Amino acid sequence: MLNILIKTVTVKVFGQLADNTRLAEWQMQATDTDDLQAQIGKLYPVLQSKNYLIAVNEFIVTENTTLEENDLVALLPPFSGG
Repeated sequence: MLNILIKTVTVKVFGQLADNTRLAEWQMQATDTDDLQAQIGKLYPVLQSKNYLIAVNEFIVTENTTLEENDLVALLPPFSGG
């Protein structure tokens, strides 16, 4: 039997993403970053068309990452250096 544990994580959003969600931070439950993105896309459809990076505990992730209880997930809008 497959036992998938859903974890409660804190999601923080920045810049234009926070403008779109009207929240800077919230908690939600997810198993991994793909699950989290799917749920966020349902809650905030406008984010489905936005480009952003995902960081888990201050490390940018580029592929699906398993989440642990109390992880901090940040949604980072595009940025450029100067």
